Amino acid sequence: MGAMCTRVLWRVDGGPVLVGRNMDWKQSFHTNLWALARGIDRVGGPGGAPNPLRWQARYGSLVAGAYDAATTDGVNEAGLAAHVLWLSESEFGARDAALPGLAASMWAQYALDTCGSVAEAVEAVGRYQVIGQQDPYAHVRSTVHLVLDDAGGDSAVIEVLDGKPVVHHGPQYAVVTNSPPYDQQLSGLKQYAGFGGTLPLPGTTLPADRFVRASYYLERLPAPADRAEAYASLLSVMRNAAQPAGTPDPERPNISMTRWRTLADLSNGVYAFESSFRPDIVWTTLADLDFTRTATLDLTQPDLVGDVTARYRATEPFTFLTD
Repeated sequence: MGAMCTRVLWRVDGGPVLVGRNMDWKQSFHTNLWALARGIDRVGGPGGAPNPLRWQARYGSLVAGAYDAATTDGVNEAGLAAHVLWLSESEFGARDAALPGLAASMWAQYALDTCGSVAEAVEAVGRYQVIGQQDPYAHVRSTVHLVLDDAGGDSAVIEVLDGKPVVHHGPQYAVVTNSPPYDQQLSGLKQYAGFGGTLPLPGTTLPADRFVRASYYLERLPAPADRAEAYASLLSVMRNAAQPAGTPDPERPNISMTRWRTLADLSNGVYAFESSFRPDIVWTTLADLDFTRTATLDLTQPDLVGDVTARYRATEPFTFLTD
């Protein structure tokens, strides 16, 4: 339904653990960056709903928001990153009030608030139930999956299929796109040259094709000379999997342009953001943020470029969409 994203995790030999993410969507998310304070109390469901998940943020986090109402991507001060991607096959199932409920808009934030590693987040799966939501801005039901990575190079892909969580956990799960479900993506990859098969590298905008291309180019990245070259190398893979402005293929209107991309250096606490509508990249150093308070960076400012860590301004936290 207009959302086709890509995430790539790269553990550089002798260097940092990096993760890139493309956000593809049919309309603007009006994305801003938010430095969310540790210690905040959260409720994972709407008022009056039975048994909402409740927690307090153990870690501060830096996130890319959607409509200032949801967390779509981000990293916390412990080096855990979370990414929400579309998966049309997601089916969260009927509400089971015996499990604490967690709105899909807060799924990534719950992981960033409470977990310092992928293993911690995976261990928590099954203790709560993700609740699907109607997106009032795009007028679609949010069918998503959650992808996690951390400073140790670990990775997890968490899907909910037929009402049950399915977890792929391990550093080998370095590339994620969208449909079909992840086990089918892995099986399909084996048909292509370089992965056990004979088919040539595919070139369409379909998620399965982008999965193959990102996997192929990730395996062939040369050893970088330094961190800057490592960042640029991973961005080259992300741009190869990106969708250009407009509708790339009129016969596939649900495949949308790339609105923005992020690159996180999980080893060094750097979070970079690149808009498809501006020529400059901005980045933030998490160690220089004050996570005792919430602050935001308005990405519509015309003069943003380079290190923007000092440009965040203290504000009240946004209210998550929970209905």
